[in-house]
This record gives sequence, structure tokens and C-alpha cells, in this order.
Amino acid sequence: MRLFLTRSESAALRRCIALLGVSRSGFALSLLLGVAALGSAIALGGTAAWLIARASQQPPVLYLTVAATSVRLFGLSRALARYLSRLASHKVALSGMDNLRANLYDRLSSAPAAALSSVRRGDLMSRAGADVDEVGNVVVKTVLPALVALIVGVATVAVVAVISPASALVLALCLLLSGVVAPALIARSVRMAEGEGGDARADIAATTLALLEGATELSLAGTLRGVTRTLARAEASLRQALARSARLSALARGLDVCAVGMALIAALLIGIPHALSGALPQVLLAVIVLIPLSSFEGVAELAPAASQLVRSAQAAQRICALIGEESPSASHAIPQGATLIEAHDLAIGWPGGPTLVEGITFTLRAGASVAIVGPSGIGKTTLLATLTGVIPPKSGHALINGVPAWGARRDDVASHITMTAEDAHIFATSIYENLRVAKASLTREEAVTSLQRAGLCEWIDSLPDGIDTVIGSGATTVSGGERRRLLMARALLVPAPVMAVDEASEHLDGETADRLMNTLLTPPPDRATLVVTHRLSALDQADQVLVLGRVQAGQCARVVAQGTHAHVLSCLPGYRWALDQEEQ
Repeated sequence: MRLFLTRSESAALRRCIALLGVSRSGFALSLLLGVAALGSAIALGGTAAWLIARASQQPPVLYLTVAATSVRLFGLSRALARYLSRLASHKVALSGMDNLRANLYDRLSSAPAAALSSVRRGDLMSRAGADVDEVGNVVVKTVLPALVALIVGVATVAVVAVISPASALVLALCLLLSGVVAPALIARSVRMAEGEGGDARADIAATTLALLEGATELSLAGTLRGVTRTLARAEASLRQALARSARLSALARGLDVCAVGMALIAALLIGIPHALSGALPQVLLAVIVLIPLSSFEGVAELAPAASQLVRSAQAAQRICALIGEESPSASHAIPQGATLIEAHDLAIGWPGGPTLVEGITFTLRAGASVAIVGPSGIGKTTLLATLTGVIPPKSGHALINGVPAWGARRDDVASHITMTAEDAHIFATSIYENLRVAKASLTREEAVTSLQRAGLCEWIDSLPDGIDTVIGSGATTVSGGERRRLLMARALLVPAPVMAVDEASEHLDGETADRLMNTLLTPPPDRATLVVTHRLSALDQADQVLVLGRVQAGQCARVVAQGTHAHVLSCLPGYRWALDQEEQ
């Protein structure tokens, strides 16, 4: 493998192949059928050559019966074995892709989410989709063809060596030229082309997703034309990479044809003098000349196999970069008991970025609620991400039951606190199934109750199929307010005792927003709520309000006011002014 791949590519591909969970019995069956198919093709060529040459000598017909029957046998078995081999190998590959994708999702769900913070959504979709398929293809398009060609090639050379050792030597050298040298050269060149092509595909995926989801906003901002130009440049780069790859594939095919021609001519040059001298039966001359035509059928697949090997290895590298190291960094457990969220002199910011807010200190106990307010972009969502262990704090402490949220096992964190993001995904399925994302054992009665609490009772009653109505991906078939309340209904079903919600009242009218905020800010005694919001009129229900802001322009943001709604109103004039504007 080192002849075709770098050390890092080999390591990444081995790791991903292990995650494929390939069935050994299924792979062995695929290999057996592949060898049978190619072996039948070569046997068909050799037997047909012997039959034609022997028939030209006009022997009794019975002398040809076995050969004629064998030709029909090998012809049928070749087609049947090839068909069955395709079925078996594709079953192995598709099953492996399913296993790899499931393992990938499992690793991502249990790993620190900060590993994904620098990955664009389109690129993430590409790695979980196309890259997984590329790794799965290495079984069908690389490993299996290589082993079949090796086994059948060695057997063919051995058979020819019994007839003519010199012809067998030439055939072996030509097979090496076509099956090793050409693919090795192709692999080196394809790696360069695929490196550019992989970057271009990631750019295309990310840019296309941005266009699909934000075309209106981009158009209003006047940046739509620039984004489309970026997409066009990425497509041009991909076309160039594919063109280089196509030229290299053509070169591989050319080397394969040359190797076949050289083997054929060498067999003639060696066999004719031996046949004329009587050292080689004349009938067998046709056999050693025509067998190479069939024997190169297997090695002809090795150049594309080398290209696939490189593509699969590079896809494996991207997947390994996504899932991180073998040993997870999250290690410590969170003690059980009533969930307690604490922040002590906490400073927050995204990894690799500046500190956004510092000096955050508060405590959230069961039965209580905390509201976080402040201007857009101040760092409210970043605070939620830090408290839920998605990203590490810049300094200070974000604790769950006395232990750091960052570095805890993801399943432990999720069992204590969950976050509903502002752009949380709505799936292209029924409303009921969208709610089951939060609770797999959800009953229909619980679903209806949660929708009623979120203020969606009348909307559900107006739908043709009620909670079984199918909505589009991202809730494209519902309004923004309905989408927001559907997300809140799902958040209310989460079994974790602490619910963190980002912009719960967005896209809602004032009366509806206040009702929903009242529901969120008055949790039952065994639960707690942490809400990021711009709406202030319902915050009299919150046990504590944290106002984030900047004391001076250019400085890091801080908590400029903290306490009950009434206390903040009395000590922060800007807060009262914002509430007055909201009420007007």
C-alpha cells in the first residue's frame, strides 16, 4: 500500500476500514465469485483457442466434444459468477458504508462538539455523505479487484509456464507493467488532482448550502453575486481537477493496451520457432498467444482501482480529521443528583477567537430560571455553548454538579442539560416524528400536550393530518413563528432537567411570545430553564436576569446588571428604555 499512498493516508484508511466492519464471510464469498468469474473468462479464452486450433486439424468430432462443452460451461459460469460477485460485493460495501456512517455519527455524538466548530455545514455534510461512500468503495473498487487480479494472474502464469516457461516469464513482466507500474504512476498523479478536487468539492457543498438556505438574505445584503462567483470558481477548479484525472486514466488505459500487445507479440515470437521445431505442439501455440487477451482483463481494473484507492484514502483523512484521535478527550463523569449549573468568573469565546464576555458568575438550581439578554452579537449564544460543554471556557469555570462541563462525557452532559439552538434543524417528516427527536418513547398524548404548551393547538387542529402532517426539511412549509414554537415544543419534551433555549420568542407576535416565555420561565420544581432572549416584557417571571453589555466601546463585554427583573429595571436605565420601546 505504501507504493500508492503516503504514511498518513495509509493510517487514516486503515482506521476507517476498521470502522466499516466488513463481513469477512461476505468478502470471502465476493472474492471467490470474482476469482471464478475472471478464471472462467481466461479458461474460456484458452479452451476456445485450443478448440479452434484443434478443429482446424479436422480430428474426429468426438475429440472436440469435451472442449465444446467446456466453452459453453465457461461462458455461462463467467456471466453468472460475475453477476453474483457484483451482488455479494455491493452488499458488503453498502453494509460497510452503513456501519461507517453509524460509527461516525456515534463518534461525533460522544466527542466534544468544539471539534466541529470550524467545519462548515456543507463540508460536514460532504464528509458524512460522499466521503463515507468513497471509503466504502475501496472494498469493491480497489481491494477486491486487486486480490482477484493477483490470484488469477499467478494461476495463469503458472499454467502458461507448464506450456512455455519463456512465454510465462514475458506474460508475468507484462502483467506487472500493467498491474503495478501503471497504477503506481496513476496514484501519484491522481493524488495531486484529487487534493485540489476535494477542496473544490468542499467549497461547492458549503457554498451551495449557503445559497439554498440564505439566498434571500444574501440578495438583500448585496453579496449574492459574489457568492455565485465563488461557486463558479470552485466548479471551474473541480472541472480542471477532473480533466487531469481523466487524462491520467487514459494514460493508464494506454499502458494496459501496450502491455497486452507486448505480451501477444512476445508469445508469437517465442512460440512460433518452438512450434516449427516440434518443441511445442502446434495446437498449444494458439493457447499461449490468446490467453494474454483474457488474462489482462483483471489487471485492466487496477489503474481505476489505484485512483479509487487514493480518493478513498483522502476521504478517510477528512473523516479522521472530523472524528479526531482514537482516545476521546472527554473523560470525567458528572455526579448524579439534582442538577446545578454554576458559572464562576467565567470568560467565554469560540476556540481560536477573541474573548467575548468575561466576569460571568451565577447559579441555576432546580425549579429556577435565568434569562440572558443583551445586544445581538454580544456573546449570548456563546455563553450557552460554554455552559453546555460544547466549547471550552477562555477562563474561569462552567460547572455542572460541581465538575467542568467541558471535558465531561457528552452523554453525561446531555443527560443534565440540553440546548435548543436558534437554527435547530426541523426534519422532513411528520410533526410527531420531529418531536420524537427529543424523546424516543414519546406518546401521541404527550406530543399533543407539548404542542399545546407551545401555543400550537389551533395550528395542529387546522392541519389535514394533525400531528402526522409531513413538513419540509428545515420547516420550509411552515411560517417562522410556527417553526419556532415547534422547536420549543420539542425542547419542552427533552428529559434533561435543565433546558437551555436560544431566542425562544423569535418571529412571534407579542402576546404569543409572552405566553411562551411564561411557560419556559416557570419550570416545574424538578427542572430549570436557561433562556437567551431579546424580549423583556415576560422576564418578570425569571428568577434572575443577566444583562450583557460593554462598559466602554472596544472593551470586552461584561455582566452590566444582574438580579431580578425589577432590580435590573431600577438600576439600568437602558434596560427600562428597551422595555418601554417594546411595550409601545
